[in-house]
Amino acid sequence: MGLEVLEALDSARTQWYHVTAIVIAGMGFFTDAYDLFCISTVSKLLGRLYYYDPSTGKPGKLPLTVNNFVTGTALVGTLAGQLVFGWLGDKLGRKKVYGVTLVIMVFCAICSGLSFGSTSKSVMITLCFFRFWLGFGIGGDYPLSATIMSEYANKRTRGAFIAAVFAMQGVGIIFAGMVSMLLSAIFQSNFKAPKFSDNHVLSTQPEGDFLWRIVLMIGAVPAMLTYYWRMKMPETGRYTAIIEGNAKQAAADMARVLDIEIQAQQDKIAEFKAANDYSLMSDEFFRRHGRHLIGTMSTWFLLDIAFYSQNLTQKDIFPAMGLIATDVNMNAINEVFQTSRAMFVIALLGTFPGYWFTVFFIEKIGRFKIQLIGFFMMSFFMFVIGVEYDYVKNHKNVFALLYGLTFFFANFGPNSTTFVLPAELFPTRVRSTCHAFSAAAGKAGAMVGVFGIQSLTVNNDVKSIRKAMLLLAVTNLIGFFCTFLVTETKGRSLEEISGEDGGDSEFTATPPPDGRVSMTRHRSETETM
Repeated sequence: MGLEVLEALDSARTQWYHVTAIVIAGMGFFTDAYDLFCISTVSKLLGRLYYYDPSTGKPGKLPLTVNNFVTGTALVGTLAGQLVFGWLGDKLGRKKVYGVTLVIMVFCAICSGLSFGSTSKSVMITLCFFRFWLGFGIGGDYPLSATIMSEYANKRTRGAFIAAVFAMQGVGIIFAGMVSMLLSAIFQSNFKAPKFSDNHVLSTQPEGDFLWRIVLMIGAVPAMLTYYWRMKMPETGRYTAIIEGNAKQAAADMARVLDIEIQAQQDKIAEFKAANDYSLMSDEFFRRHGRHLIGTMSTWFLLDIAFYSQNLTQKDIFPAMGLIATDVNMNAINEVFQTSRAMFVIALLGTFPGYWFTVFFIEKIGRFKIQLIGFFMMSFFMFVIGVEYDYVKNHKNVFALLYGLTFFFANFGPNSTTFVLPAELFPTRVRSTCHAFSAAAGKAGAMVGVFGIQSLTVNNDVKSIRKAMLLLAVTNLIGFFCTFLVTETKGRSLEEISGEDGGDSEFTATPPPDGRVSMTRHRSETETM
């Protein structure tokens, strides 16, 4: 019961519009990553500026609760935004709400840098307020970008295209480190100051108050540059045909942007919709897709505990491992420079290559195997760091290698595939919502990392960092086993994967009378795995 507009999308050759869609959706993820991770480069500066206590004899430091809220409120907002915009993407259409997320991101990134008040409390409250709503806009990008890319792409390259959109997160992380590094270098050259051990007061340059604001506000620039092109994108053919029931408009839109001829087949739409008329909370949905939803939610939850713990606690781990100087041997802006430089190098050599390895190999190896390999290798390297901590802490090159490899296999692994799979496994009418559920589970895991794991690393205590690494190794190992709840999607149409084409899916096949299961699709699934 295939519709020609859907079959044409699945078999369309790769064209310039596919590349354009990757860039448009990918710039959203570039912005998302920059906004979420740039806070790590300046959070210690905030402590020196607003929480210096002369009686301690140490540089100012954000209190644990304040530190967790500054770095974590954007993640809380992201979780809320994922659920809201994911649901709206299925109810109103992907395009109608796609531009709204960018408007929120631009406004709140600028306002984050304008956080006001005359006391440390007022500055932190306004900063957390705007970063919550920044996260809300960022959250909307997850389900919408993934769904739009999956519904535009052909089945031969769909995984690579979705992974390429997500790979822009790696570019955003690199730019978060690079921008902070370059700006702090400029400030450092113009506003000289002694290190803290030489002069407790003068080591904190007041100009640093402009530095952190500029770093946060720059996150608005790529979102502004992308807005016009997002508004020019047509609604996806699958949403227009299947949800709105307008095959003629879907055929016209896709024929225009993909330069292909498509027959509308309006008479088949009603039959197609009737065969898939079940709601998200129905027994039919859970019979067909329940295991997959549990699989995508659990693996993303477990992955983000480790991934966000790694990224947001780097600033605490680097000095403990000797990768940057101790806080008393730096001035305020120099600490930003050294922290962001270390983040930049780790991201460039470990994080960034992993994303693009996934893009190049996902259609060859498959999502399932990449996710299994990634979880296992992350667990292995974190376990080695934890068990051999007394050795690696005194050999910083060994630590940097092992730590970088955990980033590599996070991205050539579950950090990419947990984004791709929810965009492929579920029916069109609930695809955005199911992706939102999965992504929101991930952000719940990120909050465990921020409010839980980060409490073990914030004081630079080596025993606590060792404990954190061992906990993360166990978390990743559980993610390895939860991966068996999902299935391979490589080389199959979205309708075949979800069973929308009227065929038997993995969980709806009825055995023949003699009890033997004879499913060509099921055999092909197993072979690809």
